[in-house]
Amino acid sequence: MPPDTGFPRADVENDFMRARRRQTLARLAHWLRRGPDDVNLILPFDEVVAALGMKGERRLGLQTIRLDTIVGSVDSTRDFDRRFRPTTGRVRERWERLALAQRRGESIPPIDVYRIGGLHFVQDGHHRVSIAMATGATTIDAYVTEVLTVVPAAGIRRRGDLLVKDYERLFRARVPLPERDYAKITFTDPWSYAELGEAVEAWGYRCMQDDHRFADRAEIAGRWFAEEYRPVVRMLRAAGMIGSQTEAEAYMRVAAERYRLIRTHDWNDEVIARLRHTIR
Repeated sequence: MPPDTGFPRADVENDFMRARRRQTLARLAHWLRRGPDDVNLILPFDEVVAALGMKGERRLGLQTIRLDTIVGSVDSTRDFDRRFRPTTGRVRERWERLALAQRRGESIPPIDVYRIGGLHFVQDGHHRVSIAMATGATTIDAYVTEVLTVVPAAGIRRRGDLLVKDYERLFRARVPLPERDYAKITFTDPWSYAELGEAVEAWGYRCMQDDHRFADRAEIAGRWFAEEYRPVVRMLRAAGMIGSQTEAEAYMRVAAERYRLIRTHDWNDEVIARLRHTIR
């Protein structure tokens, strides 16, 4: 950052204008790179919680958190971008007033945030976060409330990622598995979670017909993962048929093709060999 002029009021005015220029340049650079439209948008807390599914919350008290983990807001604010750079001149008066008070050594209260995984969402203190980022700080004091969710927040980089999380949450409701097993089932296309949910339910229906008894979702999910998914993925990996896909994507691809070509729900080396020559 440029050195201070020695005149606090002039310095905070310069800080604000510098932050506004950075926001404008970031938006221009994003447009030139033709990136996703939502990559610089602040993440809305309510939409993230809805996509992940809320299990509960707990207060963790006062903590020092990294500014680069603050990605969203409880309010539907359009005054700041993802890096809390001002997107409008409407916030200038309050922004500069708080920044001036800080430069004069006045006490600045901690902000209030919600924590989801490793991400933080501002409940109170948007201007303080913006000022801290604009002046080169890396941490800030915050009262933290942790939100526990059904689906982990890992992998959320932009609003478009919430659709994947939403479908994953619905899949988990249909196919209840331990967390360690969910970690092995990932898709880039959110609709694939819905398709896999249908496939597991169909597999479970056939099991109940064969066994002549009812089984609940938890039993079906556990048996499907142990008796179907894991052995098939093992065979696909041995046959070199995973490639650049995820395990789940490879499984879905050959499962659909297997039944179309061979009309069987059984798996063996002969089935794999035939599919290997068919799927390119």
